[in-house]
Amino acid sequence: MKPVSLSKASKNSSSAQSKKKIQQRELTHSLGFMFALALAFFGSYAEAQSLTVLYNFTGSPDGAAPFADLVRDSEGNLYGTTLVGGNNSGTVFEVSANGTETILHTFRGKRDGSEPWAGLVRDRQGNLYGTTGNGGAFNFGVVFEVTKAGKERVLYSFAGLPDGQHPMAGLVRDAAGNFHGTTSGGGGGNCNYGAGCGTVFMLSNSGTETVLHSFTGGTMDGATPVARLVRDASGNLYGTTNGGGASGLGTVFKVDPTGKETVLYSFAGYPTDGANPAAGLIWHAGKLYGTTSGGGAYSYGTVFRVTKTGGESVLYSFGGTLSDGRDPEAGLIGDAAGNLYGTTERGGGTICAGNGCGTVFKLTKDGKETVLCAFAVGNDASIPAAGVILDAEGNLYGTTSNGGTAGGPGTVFKLTP
Repeated sequence: MKPVSLSKASKNSSSAQSKKKIQQRELTHSLGFMFALALAFFGSYAEAQSLTVLYNFTGSPDGAAPFADLVRDSEGNLYGTTLVGGNNSGTVFEVSANGTETILHTFRGKRDGSEPWAGLVRDRQGNLYGTTGNGGAFNFGVVFEVTKAGKERVLYSFAGLPDGQHPMAGLVRDAAGNFHGTTSGGGGGNCNYGAGCGTVFMLSNSGTETVLHSFTGGTMDGATPVARLVRDASGNLYGTTNGGGASGLGTVFKVDPTGKETVLYSFAGYPTDGANPAAGLIWHAGKLYGTTSGGGAYSYGTVFRVTKTGGESVLYSFGGTLSDGRDPEAGLIGDAAGNLYGTTERGGGTICAGNGCGTVFKLTKDGKETVLCAFAVGNDASIPAAGVILDAEGNLYGTTSNGGTAGGPGTVFKLTP
């Protein structure tokens, strides 16, 4: 079950697809009669880990369906977004270390943005910045700021072609205060039902937007970037596209400070390679690491590594069995020992429509995978579409797009080693 498809870059499809996905996931709640079995199964996985649900979302007027990574401040407060809920256009929220939630902003649709798919970036003053997939002056999405006090300001409204449209990824901020990001549509190329193949953009601290690269799709370029970028010390930007490339299965790309783009790697898919990355990259031990939602030895996704020169290695292929994860939609985080941590949207359980309710996993530097947590239907969290973050004590924090009290619309959780 992918949170991304090429059709979502057209003007009206992002909203329709997201609502369809929420409806599909609500079907899993009908399996509540299997909850006792789920608890027994879940316990076998969590023996060395302690799962705490810090907050259960309730929908309206609260948020619902958090699809994005969290950010954490020095006091242990967590910040994130919900795709819907509030006024049905999504929210920006804060959850304190003791689990108290505060809605900092409720989106109102076209006026100020709608459907934030991505997480936030936080500055030293505590202001939060992000994107929405829809809404704004032209209903093609916005870049927004929410102050520590909860005041929201639209910094930029996307206008469509040849501008970007429907950003589904978060932002990266440089030392000068400029933002860099991607849009899933707009720009050049005949992708996404004529809505463009997507862009890499820069938004200056004065609010001026520049398209650094317009993807053209086909075999020579990527198409439909839906993930956050990462920068190196020289100002180069690296990212993934969900489609395009030599096999049409997505790419890893580089954009230099002048806007020149290089396709570093094109995914080849099953059985020897990953396919269709929906997540961004991280720098870890001098190399780039990421996940693909498909491909690999079993067609259930991979963890991969790419060098700066484009050499790629598949570190792990998810098996899709009940003892393993499948369909990783989110990125990774690494620790000082060289281990990688992430989530899979499915796998790890016997319920959730037979596909499992998702996992949190650990991958050692020699490629050994361990399921740290297998989620379950009912009062547990389930179906994590976002990655995890790591604190200094080794605790992991994340969100699930389903689950919670009475099988609710998502959670914020903490996993303690």
